[in-house]
Amino acid sequence: MMAQAGLRERKKARTRASLREHALRLFREQGYEKTTVEQIAAAAEVSPSTFFRYFPTKEDLVLQDDMDTRIIEAFANQPKNLSPIAAIRAAVREAWDSFTPEEWEQIRQGAELSMHVPEIRARTVNEFARTINVLTEVLAGYTGRQADDFSIRVLAGAVVGVMMAVFLPEHFAADGSATTAYLGPHSVSAIDEALALLEQGLPL
Repeated sequence: MMAQAGLRERKKARTRASLREHALRLFREQGYEKTTVEQIAAAAEVSPSTFFRYFPTKEDLVLQDDMDTRIIEAFANQPKNLSPIAAIRAAVREAWDSFTPEEWEQIRQGAELSMHVPEIRARTVNEFARTINVLTEVLAGYTGRQADDFSIRVLAGAVVGVMMAVFLPEHFAADGSATTAYLGPHSVSAIDEALALLEQGLPL
């Protein structure tokens, strides 16, 4: 039964990855607005209803990459003697190392779309809120506290805020133009440094 469950999860992961891969290709070839869910599903050889089982909207396909999932999986494997922030730092480094150059390129393309497509950009606040909710649940389980514990939610918000502080200024150059050049394996050092400051109580 465990083997069957593992097989199902791998199949789901492959389908999800295939949908993102074909969608990003179609976005490059014919533009985001002109690409339909039906076209994406057909390219991935699945039905539109299958698409919606993985992604509620076309915007979700762009915004929901594997970053959160891999960080959370890595976080679950950290030793319990680490502080929550130390465990997050270790999980981020482990997750970053797991991405291939091709996957980093997909993440970069998604970030670029989120900057230039108004519909996606408008949804980014919702995505930040979703990430805080997910991280709250994970931190609650790690610390043995309840998910509605105020301090746990504040910590989750602080971690997401730190990552936003690292990433968002890098999205835009001094002349107002957008860039995604910072995205890649090298960005983990900036995140780790920022989380280390949070772990130290943000001394000034």
